[in-house]
Amino acid sequence: MIKPIRATGLERLELQRLRDRVGRLYAALQEATEAENPLASGTWAPPVDLCETEKMISIRVELPGVTAEQIKIGLCNTKLRISGEKKRRPNRRKILSYLCSERSFGKFERIVPLRWTFSIREASAELSNGVLHICLPKMEDRRGEEVLIAVKDTGHGDS
Repeated sequence: MIKPIRATGLERLELQRLRDRVGRLYAALQEATEAENPLASGTWAPPVDLCETEKMISIRVELPGVTAEQIKIGLCNTKLRISGEKKRRPNRRKILSYLCSERSFGKFERIVPLRWTFSIREASAELSNGVLHICLPKMEDRRGEEVLIAVKDTGHGDS
């Protein structure tokens, strides 16, 4: 019989980090698969431009015929989700059949992975002439930066 090996200390920490990395990789793979085949879920994906400047991330989404009330934007620190529904207008004339119909109608969704540190509170969105413009102001990334913590002397050194 083989004895199970128990991870201790640093080994346990490294295993936890590896598990977290594999989980993030799996989530990114699932997102990429959904983005490649958006019609499988019954939705269409609007085209997106993603640009970076020194101070912000700019996202432009083509949504002709969609009103601001039909758009839902969800934002977290790792992704931006744009969704909604573009409704087909009822025709005034009775159409016998469509000879060609290339415009997309129905539910839409687009997920944009985010790899920057930005201010969620200062994010803004504006719809103009069928183009949704989302601005995400970047924040200075403070990971890995050393922060000094002041030590108070309470004067109780007589133990």
